Amino acid sequence: MKRSAPIAVTLAGGMWVLSGCVAAVIPVAAAGVIGKGAAERGQSKPASAPPAVASDPPRPGKVTLLPQGSVLPPPTGGVATAADAAPSGVNAPAGIQYLYGSGEAAAVSVQAWRELVRYVATKASARPADSVVLAAGTTLAAPTFAPCGDKPLAAVFDVDETVLLNLGFEYDAAGGAAFDEARWAAWERTGIGKSAAVPGAAVALEALRTMGVTVVFNTNRSAAHATATEQAIAAAGLGLAKHGDTLFLKGDDGDGSFKDGRRAKIAGRYCVIAMGGDQLGDFSDLFNRGQTPGARRAAAMASPISTKWGAGWFILPNPAYGSALRGTRDEIFPADKRWSPAP
Repeated sequence: MKRSAPIAVTLAGGMWVLSGCVAAVIPVAAAGVIGKGAAERGQSKPASAPPAVASDPPRPGKVTLLPQGSVLPPPTGGVATAADAAPSGVNAPAGIQYLYGSGEAAAVSVQAWRELVRYVATKASARPADSVVLAAGTTLAAPTFAPCGDKPLAAVFDVDETVLLNLGFEYDAAGGAAFDEARWAAWERTGIGKSAAVPGAAVALEALRTMGVTVVFNTNRSAAHATATEQAIAAAGLGLAKHGDTLFLKGDDGDGSFKDGRRAKIAGRYCVIAMGGDQLGDFSDLFNRGQTPGARRAAAMASPISTKWGAGWFILPNPAYGSALRGTRDEIFPADKRWSPAP
């Protein structure tokens, strides 16, 4: 089939290009990097990023070494305060370093969001017979999916560390504070403005809405803090979310942290053509009901479920916390693959 000429579409987050027989949406540029703890968690990016200012490259000059802990003058030339003190030098845990600080994690996230938008652009024009939500009573070994009928199109996403990075909460956690439900509840209520959008998420969600695909959030944040979660999502530049309509929370049903009941409710209203999350439970609770780490990994990689990754199911990196971080040394490494150097 003849390919159509590329079409440039300008969205608030940057330029996207649609091309091919079926339009594929690809982020070309964004106005800067669009940047959960133990249960599942959310956040905000600045309302607008300042424009980049061209400047001469730095030139070599004299380097003065100051004692550790010295307070440096602020860049504006004002009076130095304790807030301007040099970093303590204490490293954050490796998973936190990677997820919240590395360019590699940002790149993987942008890559995942780009592929999701490309996939949705194809499916939105094809009107699939079935959604990507598993039907009630199905199994991972022989999955069936909820039918679409003539329901409107939607894409369903987890919130914490899928569309929002909990920077403020994880900064506190990186100082050595153990996860505590009361601290997390306080974060849900008061952490608005101390978080950032996951790289690539804001532009991607805007692109989906432009295609006529409803964005729905399914998160284990508490229904008691529904208003605060709505505000956190909006403050991150991720659009509006309305509890009970496009936002579903822990406490909306009697199944606690399990999400299948909420997913079934969403699939009853919408033809869900894509889902995104950072935990396997964001796609099906079957992964988390009594599965050992090895069995869980095998279930994710066995056909036909394995064919959903990148084709309706899209997973984001999270080495910092969650259901993936389980397993003893012997559970993780198969007996026939273990090695030690000869004595």
